[in-house]
Amino acid sequence: MTDRDEMTYDVLIVGAGPAGLACAIRLKQCQPELTVCVLEKGSAVGAHSLSGAVLDPCALDALLPKWREAKLPVCVPAGRDEFRYFTRKGSRKLPTPPQLHNHGNFIVSLGGLTAWMATQAEALGVDVFAGFAGASMLFDEQGAVAGVRIGDMGIERNGEPGPNYAPGPDIRARFTMLAEGCRGSLTKTLIKRFALDKDSDPQSYALGFKELWQVPSGRIEPGLIQHTPGIRWTRTLMAVASSITWMRIGSMSATWSAWTTLTRASLPSKRSSSTRTTRIFSSSLRR
Repeated sequence: MTDRDEMTYDVLIVGAGPAGLACAIRLKQCQPELTVCVLEKGSAVGAHSLSGAVLDPCALDALLPKWREAKLPVCVPAGRDEFRYFTRKGSRKLPTPPQLHNHGNFIVSLGGLTAWMATQAEALGVDVFAGFAGASMLFDEQGAVAGVRIGDMGIERNGEPGPNYAPGPDIRARFTMLAEGCRGSLTKTLIKRFALDKDSDPQSYALGFKELWQVPSGRIEPGLIQHTPGIRWTRTLMAVASSITWMRIGSMSATWSAWTTLTRASLPSKRSSSTRTTRIFSSSLRR
């Protein structure tokens, strides 16, 4: 009952996000003879890639030049940028830092993009397995990473094997790449085992929330990107067709500091009403 199937590849990639799939595609483009496997814990590729994104297309143009011809569910050229401060009763337009200009970029759904990238990877011979989460790392006799063990199926609530129990297979590879996101469980295991953060500053993360709003036709401007710093929240408003995606990220003191620095750098050296506005908002944040 505990016998495990074993599969062997040249390269194993954990995570079918944009980075993991781009890695798999590029490997097969450079060395078609390599055997490559991509594991994705979501029920389907793209199921966990929930964010909308403003995409700089240069890397995708180099990797898959025909991507612009693909019928992605959301792919809108970025139009103009606005930088607004939202309050309970309205908003105020602010100077847009030059670093936030998105001319030439595209507003895309990462879920739709990764689903399409998975089909391109499979066409090159990559094995993409969705619905299989890596449970633990595998190591060889010398202690080096040797692959990933898939989680067991059919475990009862009490932790015991049930009637449909099936042990997860071991997927071994010469090279294992982790592309499971900023807080991946397997990544944290390796960080601890090999003390990868010993001489590094600890990373910090913000808690994100996403809301999808359906807006009546004619109420929005396709391609409009609004960057909105707030005292408590930062909302990135992306207008696409007849929907708006709001991404609200907490703990924004660092973002606020960066915004004031960028704004002051883009303003004239002489004191202006915009400069005074920045200082007023900064004072409100401190209170």
